[in-house]
Amino acid sequence: MVTLDVRPQLLDALSALRDRVASVRLPLPLPGAPRARQTRAELLAQLDDYLVPRLKAPEAPLLAVVGGSTGAGKSTLVNSLVGRQVSEAGVLRPTTRTPVLVCHPDDHHWFAGVRVLPDLMRVWAPQDEEDTPASARKPHRPGGKQGHGYPSATREVRIETVSTLPRGLAILDAPDIDSLVVDNRTLAAQLICAADVWVMVTTASRYADAVPWHLLRTAKQYKATLVTVLDRVPHQVLAEVSRQYGALLTRAGLGEVPRFTVPELPESAGGGGLLPASAVAPLFAWLAHHAQDPAARQYAVGRTALGALDSLGRRMPELASAVAAQHAAAVRLTFAVEDAYKREGKRVRGRLDRGAVLAGDALTRWRGYPLDTSADELLDSLAESLAALLQCAVAAADERIAEAWRREPAAGAVSLPAPDREAAERIGMAVRRWRRVLEELAEEEVAGLDKQPSPDPDGVAALLVAALLGGKRARPAGEKLAERIGVQAAVRLRDRGGELVAEHLDQVLRAERDRRLAPIEALEVSPEPQAELIAALSVLQKER
Repeated sequence: MVTLDVRPQLLDALSALRDRVASVRLPLPLPGAPRARQTRAELLAQLDDYLVPRLKAPEAPLLAVVGGSTGAGKSTLVNSLVGRQVSEAGVLRPTTRTPVLVCHPDDHHWFAGVRVLPDLMRVWAPQDEEDTPASARKPHRPGGKQGHGYPSATREVRIETVSTLPRGLAILDAPDIDSLVVDNRTLAAQLICAADVWVMVTTASRYADAVPWHLLRTAKQYKATLVTVLDRVPHQVLAEVSRQYGALLTRAGLGEVPRFTVPELPESAGGGGLLPASAVAPLFAWLAHHAQDPAARQYAVGRTALGALDSLGRRMPELASAVAAQHAAAVRLTFAVEDAYKREGKRVRGRLDRGAVLAGDALTRWRGYPLDTSADELLDSLAESLAALLQCAVAAADERIAEAWRREPAAGAVSLPAPDREAAERIGMAVRRWRRVLEELAEEEVAGLDKQPSPDPDGVAALLVAALLGGKRARPAGEKLAERIGVQAAVRLRDRGGELVAEHLDQVLRAERDRRLAPIEALEVSPEPQAELIAALSVLQKER
């Protein structure tokens, strides 16, 4: 007999693992990322909607979820099982939009709260409306509250109570698993993951379709308690179709799965009526037995729960691997940015040493100083030349990054800031601030000199900047600076000014680099979730 171990330590480990799964982020468009996101969603659905609530309350009613493809007759089957129209059925596809959960009135409290399917708002018909057709009923929110904190009023599950169902059994009619509406398909998959018993419904004309077989294989993979219903089978071919379907199940390793056949009847047409009780009696008897017989119930619930627990050992490492791939891709994107700016920073320093700033208008101004060019004009031209050099470095770094990112699939989630006027303005402003710092440094040095008459601070600042940025071309600037303020003061001023130049270059390039890194950092892709997932799984396996 399959039994459930519901020790508090196991529940704690399962809850911790659930939190680790919820914290996973997979924002980068890598190969395999869509499947990993789906795995994450399925894990959360199974943990929130089934495993955690089932292990916390093993005595709760057995939940059988009826699923299948469009037009399989799920709603008619559910209505016939409970003996009343509780779920909308008809020729319009998809018919089932809001899932319907049916249980005995005494079991209503198990589903009125958020024990299972916590993100679906509960709505139901009051007791005095129980005989009212489902299409005419108005939804009521439990407790009169608006939504109970659920994300959206459109995600609902309608609770119906009927005394014809035995206590301890609940049946849920899920939306079509192949619905044209994406939200319906997603919700259908979520509901199936919440089941103790998976009731897979297909038809005589569609039993070989891919959709029902995907569900069957998934149930086998999870070792879930599974029942199949071959619906709407014409009497003339009932034996042959049933034999062929049974052969397919056996070939797929599902030969021992309980299989029920429902013939095509006048009530099946259009889905508007209830099937005779005799048509669904074998399925009803099977469900009632597994809900009321302790041994059968324990086996059905335990098999599904333990199968879901076992599946975590396979799916969690897959999710952790996807998280690791995300982090590795983020590291590659980050490295491309950092490497590009590191290279350009080295290139800028090399060009400064070779006097690249002292060129063009700045060189003309230098040659005309001090006869034809004032100190302020020389400083202006040197600052503009340095800003232009830095702007070129940033543009070159961005080109390197763009080239590297074109080879990286993950770059689709981020983009470089578009070239704009603000970049030139930011760099120009930073250069002007640096120039002002050097001017203040020159003023302080001159003020401390014991020399009469005192040198002109603007002239000292102009010679200092020329010496720092002009490379070998500006060697005379250093000599003239020493003549004006003395050798010791000139050395002291150039040393401090050189430090400021290096700091300034690093600040400007680092600020632009950080702007390029910001979109990557905003994704919050880190290595910790991978280790946390594996650690949480390890703790869970130890507790099992």
